[in-house]
Amino acid sequence: MRPNVESRATRDLYHRVGALQRRNRNRGGNSRFSASFRFTRTPFTDTGALFLLLASVRIGTRRSSSAQIATRPLPFLPFPSLPFQLIFPRRRKEREEKTTDMAAEIHSRPQSSRPVLVNKIEGHQDAVNAAVLIPKEDGLITVSEDRTIRVWLKRDSGQYWPSIYHTVSSPCSSMTYHHDSKRIFVGQDNGALVEFLISEDFNKMNHMKTYPAHQNRVTAIVFSLESEWVVSTGHDKCVSWMCTRSGTMLGRHYFSSWASCLQYDNETQHAFVGDYSGQITLLKLERQTCSTITTLKGHEGSISALWWDPVQRLLFSGASDHSIIMWDIGGRKGRTLLLQGHHERVQALRYLQLTRQLVSCSADGGITVWNMDTPREEAPQWLDSDSCQKCEQPFFWNLKQMWDTKTLGLRQHHCRKCGKAVCGKCSSKRSTYPLMGFEFQVRVCDSCYESIKDEDRTALATFHEGKHNISHMDMDPSRGLMATGGSDRVVKIWDMTQVVGCSIATGFSPR
Repeated sequence: MRPNVESRATRDLYHRVGALQRRNRNRGGNSRFSASFRFTRTPFTDTGALFLLLASVRIGTRRSSSAQIATRPLPFLPFPSLPFQLIFPRRRKEREEKTTDMAAEIHSRPQSSRPVLVNKIEGHQDAVNAAVLIPKEDGLITVSEDRTIRVWLKRDSGQYWPSIYHTVSSPCSSMTYHHDSKRIFVGQDNGALVEFLISEDFNKMNHMKTYPAHQNRVTAIVFSLESEWVVSTGHDKCVSWMCTRSGTMLGRHYFSSWASCLQYDNETQHAFVGDYSGQITLLKLERQTCSTITTLKGHEGSISALWWDPVQRLLFSGASDHSIIMWDIGGRKGRTLLLQGHHERVQALRYLQLTRQLVSCSADGGITVWNMDTPREEAPQWLDSDSCQKCEQPFFWNLKQMWDTKTLGLRQHHCRKCGKAVCGKCSSKRSTYPLMGFEFQVRVCDSCYESIKDEDRTALATFHEGKHNISHMDMDPSRGLMATGGSDRVVKIWDMTQVVGCSIATGFSPR
């Protein structure tokens, strides 16, 4: 809309804008044109104008996206000091000459170390549900919703090409690989679990057995060479364990909701099963039966990832509530640590025992590396109260106190540091508190905000961007490599040595 300012300057501006629009249309660009104007009452004594026109003009073309633009100063205007910039689309040649960024962008805080993208593998026709690095080999194994199992080996050209391309009858939903025995177990959407034996040169794969493990989609698989068991979970709300020698079913245990993820302790034959209700069930598996040891409750969303560290006897769980919980199983004291550093569902976890670091990936492509080698505090339990525990004002359900004090009830909040029930006026501050796992700003009461020192706000995690959807992650700590795959049909291989410490293979840690 033309502004209601009739002056030589504005008329000249519109003439110039019209010329640029015609020039853009003749170049084959988009004829759409938009200009936004903002007026400020500013004295301008040289021309006697009462309004100073501040305009920004954006002209789009079909050959460039709105995100790829360069700025140039506007040619001559009647106002010599007018702060005006015209935004042009970046030329195609300039975009082609722009080098590809081979490193992940830092999402939250600037830092010097970051994951380096080593290779990017494309070729699947549907979502990649699992990508496993082959130890001591430049290769990896992937399974996908496109019903294919592929073994990728690195060629002399530096690119990965499939040495094995195998198609099965149903979409592949999960997979585990045992390198010493060269056995691959693939879970399918129809509930079947298929075992393959791969050759030494990774150029041939033979079918061994098919296990009738589940009646619905298989979500997780663990193979134990010591007991010759394969344990799996599925959407039929059960965990099953089978003998790989005979191929027979040994036992099943049912839950109230879908079983989503699984971890297994080879020494004690304990299984950790996470489900869609947000619970983690600890089971003791026997050859024909099983017993429930305990149930861990702490997440507010479905469990999407588990990782068990048998050395320190720590269990890490990630969920759709964007949080991670560390359960100290070996301490037998019920100690838990809450870690909040993701904006989306936590999809994968890996604990590096040597460097005391936890690597987590989320559905939005976030990669977070947590420093677990520092003392941390447990998050407090939220307290219940009918009135604010700071100013004693009633909450909105406390009708008696509201009637007695002739005041309106307030909404209840909780301080993340002390756990007290407080009102909004008494908890108006926000702060990070990494010692308790809060890497992002959370609500704290005024007294706790004053007690947090500047050094207490020092970050204990680093945040990186994988630039693609991540549904599965695998790491090779001996080489410092990480593979990520997701629903965008892409597999990325990362060099994590700058993030997780120096040469992990030699056992050196900067701490």
